[in-house]
Amino acid sequence: MTLTSPNFTCSPAIPATPDPAALTARETFLADLIREAGALARRAFADTSTPQVGMKGPQDFLTETDAAVEDLVRSRIQASFPDDSFLGEETGGVATGPVWVVDPIDGTANFARRIPHYCISIAYVADGEIRLGAIYDPSHDELYAARQGRGATRNGTPIRVAQTTRADAACLELGWSNRLPNATYLAVLTAMLEAGANVRRAATGALGLAYVADGRSDGYAELHMHPWDCLAGLLLVEEAGGRVCGFLEADGLNKGGAVLATAPGLAELMSRATNVTLREAPN
Repeated sequence: MTLTSPNFTCSPAIPATPDPAALTARETFLADLIREAGALARRAFADTSTPQVGMKGPQDFLTETDAAVEDLVRSRIQASFPDDSFLGEETGGVATGPVWVVDPIDGTANFARRIPHYCISIAYVADGEIRLGAIYDPSHDELYAARQGRGATRNGTPIRVAQTTRADAACLELGWSNRLPNATYLAVLTAMLEAGANVRRAATGALGLAYVADGRSDGYAELHMHPWDCLAGLLLVEEAGGRVCGFLEADGLNKGGAVLATAPGLAELMSRATNVTLREAPN
């Protein structure tokens, strides 16, 4: 199998707010789909034969499983909702109108090294808003799900962000890549550490965001992410009572951009350390 980088283009979304029944149909479909995709990933992870691993760039890995999972997800969506668009990390797509945004394996470097910390991330965007988001961790059978305006859950149980307010009690996560100079990330890391926070990196931004929604982390920041890495997680955090940046408002669907999600009590610290503006807190 030949491993290649994606080719994709994004065009401005056409407003298309789904009616509640249509959104419910997609919500039910998404829960089943992401578990099916997760089962495929879990079987591949358990395979002890040497996986085929390619490189899309420095520290940017690609396995056969990334392609297989994305092919499965794309085919199921096209069969069930042929009028919806598709944008995937590996095969690209065109984000026109309602669009499914898919990361087939987030945490591919972990997956390739047999570290059971990876996930599948799927978001559904319509009319410029993230309407649905799901992140599934196959290794621990944890399904995070959110629907705009209806809260966030883990395996069906409602979740909330942490109530942490003290920097010296905070556990934050900072992601980084070679898209920006190391010095930029080091400045952010220094600001967090000097404030007294503990900072970690677990190599999957989507799960990092899900952990903020679940109160396992107090905040997640990365100064450039692609939409498939973060859209589902941003919806989870906001629906769990957290504060997030305006990723879509900054044309993140087309260009990617900075990501910040945090417990409300640490919003000022996180925004100051990263120089990323947060959306206004909902009333």
